[in-house]
Amino acid sequence: MAAKTKQETQRTYVRFSLAQRVEHVTMLLSFTTLGLTGLSQKYAAHSLAITFVNLLGGIENLRAIHHVAAIVMMFGTMYHILSAGYKVFVERQRMSMLPVFQDAKDALFALLYNIGLRKSRPQMGRYTFEEKAEYWAFVWGTVVMGVTGFLMWNPVTAATFLPGEFIPAAKAAHGGEAVLAVLAILLWHFYGVHLKHFNKAMWTGRMTEEEMLHEHPLELADIKAGATEHPVDAATLRKRQRIYFPIAAVLTVAMLVGVYIFVATEETALETIPPQPEKVEPFVPQTPTPIPTPSSVVPWDVI
Repeated sequence: MAAKTKQETQRTYVRFSLAQRVEHVTMLLSFTTLGLTGLSQKYAAHSLAITFVNLLGGIENLRAIHHVAAIVMMFGTMYHILSAGYKVFVERQRMSMLPVFQDAKDALFALLYNIGLRKSRPQMGRYTFEEKAEYWAFVWGTVVMGVTGFLMWNPVTAATFLPGEFIPAAKAAHGGEAVLAVLAILLWHFYGVHLKHFNKAMWTGRMTEEEMLHEHPLELADIKAGATEHPVDAATLRKRQRIYFPIAAVLTVAMLVGVYIFVATEETALETIPPQPEKVEPFVPQTPTPIPTPSSVVPWDVI
């Protein structure tokens, strides 16, 4: 009986598909690159930042890498939007990442449990309130960084539509949001996913039954009851695809145009001037020293 129980607890359940895991790695790499290259510019006078810039071959290389990582994140965001649209419209999956009032109750109950005023943890489903908060914080941060990044990348164009004060304001907001995002990953995400309990689901795609009982008991109950399975017949699936794919195509073109405008509108005003290979002699005209003439001398008795 004990062996059977152990075998049952080792049963695993699919949590993330391969495409979702690849998307996670792509966003992880682009975010890390943006954080390193961005904070090195924000704190450019720090010795670590100077060393990092020198390792990359100079500030222009660092900025180029920062821009490439930003473009990768734009494409990752595009894919996420299109993928989420397909799951919701075509496959009719539940929008389980949307926050609901129960999340506020779960947060309160978790606080009471952590300080010893509640005997049990709150029972949560597909996504916990922490995961939802982190997801929507990432969405908010992406929007802020995208808008302020455009203003900084295209300051001349931005200044034709907005007052010039928006450019330094965008720089301040961009840097502040970057610090907030990096701290959130290090102090919140890293602790919750790697230190408190190493959650391997985003790497393996699966969770054991024991992990599901601890983190997502309501989802596990739905899986065992068959409430999560909503098979769609082939005819209905094709009908929905015929509607969604043209919309997705138009949306893709619009987003690609947006990325092109973001990247190619103008040369950034932050581009540095390369050092001149030749020394230019300053223009210093040689004129004779003026000599006072007798007429310019004023006698003392006249003063």
